[in-house]
Amino acid sequence: MDERSTLDELSTAVLAVSRHRSVREVLQTIVKAARSLLDCEYAALGVPDDQGGFAEFVVDGVSDEQWAAIGPLPRQHGLLAAMLHDMRPQRLPDVRSDPRFGWWPAAHPVLKDFLGVPITDGEEILGAVFLANRRSGEFTAEDESLLAVLAAHAAIALTNARLYEQGRELTLLEERQRVARELHDAVAQKLFSLRLTTEAAAAYVRKDPARAETELQEIRRLAAQATEELGQIVAELRPRELADTGLVETLRRRAALLDRVHEARVEFVAELTGKLTPAVEEVVLRVAEEALHNALRHASASVVQVRLADGGRGVVCTITDDGTGFDTSVPAAANARLGLSSMRERARRVGGALSVASRPGGGTTVTLEVPRG
Repeated sequence: MDERSTLDELSTAVLAVSRHRSVREVLQTIVKAARSLLDCEYAALGVPDDQGGFAEFVVDGVSDEQWAAIGPLPRQHGLLAAMLHDMRPQRLPDVRSDPRFGWWPAAHPVLKDFLGVPITDGEEILGAVFLANRRSGEFTAEDESLLAVLAAHAAIALTNARLYEQGRELTLLEERQRVARELHDAVAQKLFSLRLTTEAAAAYVRKDPARAETELQEIRRLAAQATEELGQIVAELRPRELADTGLVETLRRRAALLDRVHEARVEFVAELTGKLTPAVEEVVLRVAEEALHNALRHASASVVQVRLADGGRGVVCTITDDGTGFDTSVPAAANARLGLSSMRERARRVGGALSVASRPGGGTTVTLEVPRG
């Protein structure tokens, strides 16, 4: 490959990190570039999970039919495991002669010369990229340096995805803490006063009915204040995006963000006319977020679509995925695992209804229908 072609391949791989692509797409681009640049038959990149397997494992040079015949994703064993615990690159003339070599399935292609480079973030190994069977001689030190560049950009993509998840978790934690403080400072103190006043009223009922009536009026006043303050706190929990841009744009941005950081393709279709009340908008957003989380985290979906449209009762939000699905005849387990009870309760609060259609291996469709408010 000439210098110009090499630069073009590197540019494609590097730009993939900064473009709005999913992490898997970025890793696939890097693996494809590595195989092409270093002129080898096979390339792979693995990101380990915490259960002895791989959260991500992308390959280039193996057909879909071959991959299906090979079977399940590899485990962390042999040389693969060694690469995930050793910061040093591995360049071997014949991987089968290495004492760390274990085995591969019968349908696995035969690998000979091998080059592996860890994907690191400081002192932490995030994964590794592997090449095998160079077509023009064994792998060289220059090949190792070039692969290290691509591994560095894979590290950027993985680190960005991790930072996104950490940022999301931190935001949720901060929000919970803020709500707890608000409840304690405002409503909890009111409820404490309410309890004391109720006890006083109970003490005066028989011996001083007039005083008891005065205490009951104070109870009504405190209860009204507590209700109003709780309503204000709930109103403040309304996502800022909803107030700034409305439901359609907020969902569009959520879908675009999730599409960038997840392997699955996340689509959003809006066919909604007219406006919804703030309470209804929030319910639709929260239910959509929960359904998206289930599809992306639990269902192993490759495509998820959120559709917002006019309906007979007001508005219909449908979240459809092509994931693993589940048995809807076991409602207790599904409710506990997927948060369906809370989703249904949100719908009920605004006079709406939620239904779920799913079957094992057949994906899931969550349909929320609510009045406009």
